[in-house]
Amino acid sequence: MAEQDQRISEVVKREQSRLRNFIRRRVADPRDADDILQDVFYRFVEANRLLMPIDHITGWLFRVARNRIVDLFREKKMASLDDNDAESLSFEELLPASDAGPEEAYMRSVLLDELASAIAALSKEQRDVFVSHELEGRSFKEMSAATGVSVNTLLARKRYAVLRLRERLREVYEELN
Repeated sequence: MAEQDQRISEVVKREQSRLRNFIRRRVADPRDADDILQDVFYRFVEANRLLMPIDHITGWLFRVARNRIVDLFREKKMASLDDNDAESLSFEELLPASDAGPEEAYMRSVLLDELASAIAALSKEQRDVFVSHELEGRSFKEMSAATGVSVNTLLARKRYAVLRLRERLREVYEELN
């Protein structure tokens, strides 16, 4: 146990400064950055206590830090939204910012690819309504006039499309976490 504690202490001393700088470059609030750093080392100690094999310790620490940073961004974004706000946001506003950093750019790319695939898997009616409303900005009244389909039917199609997309994207979100 003493040998294990010594090894953990050496890793913390060796990696703490680099890891703190990495986190602070991505997280504006120093308290949040310190919380993430502490959580990363807590998880490292926990993994060692459970005898989990970690092949490349530095890479593992930075991967855990990146995941915690992404979690923090998601938590803050969702905490700042109430249910009405979330419903009124476009999908673009819910995606990670494209210029926020490499991790966010990667997540954005994965989510956009999955969104395109999920939209393509919708029925033609659901896809047409979703694309017209969300991507082209057309109103339901305008779509109804152009297609002869009632507004209520268009609303129902959009609702089912959104439910299917949420289900599919939830799976991706869980995989990324």
